[in-house]
Amino acid sequence: MAKNDKTNVMRILDQAKIPYSHYTYEHREGEAVDGLTVAASMNQPPERVFKTLVTRGAGRDFFVFVIPVACELDLKAAAHAVGEKSVEMIHVAEINKVTGYIRGGCSPIGMKKQFRTVVDRSALEQRTIIFSAGRIGSQVEVAPEDLEKLIRCSFAGIVRRDS
Repeated sequence: MAKNDKTNVMRILDQAKIPYSHYTYEHREGEAVDGLTVAASMNQPPERVFKTLVTRGAGRDFFVFVIPVACELDLKAAAHAVGEKSVEMIHVAEINKVTGYIRGGCSPIGMKKQFRTVVDRSALEQRTIIFSAGRIGSQVEVAPEDLEKLIRCSFAGIVRRDS
């Protein structure tokens, strides 16, 4: 892969000497693709492909949650995981200003600031998980333990478990 083809996420992984695999998928330039479509286009089961969500807590701090693409964030469980009274999703218009990424290309690695990050505990059931490499059309596959070491994330049950 040419040096110019690497995203900041891949450069950070390289610098930390964390092994990863890189995947690409077809998309229209600048258009976000939903996570289930991304998983299907890469022939990956949806429980291995994760999306990155950015929230604002009641105390006005930002928090990042990484969950399987087929799941919805449980806002109460997410707030509990970070010790907040409540959290809410930030507006799409704020994503770039807060993270440096655009909608559909947001990664838990390499944001403008390293926000407190919680990954759904289902990631620990996988040898590796796949998430955005920081650009629409680009994904990386990393062991959850390596992600934890790199960004000091925690793991908790943060997705809706409808009965």
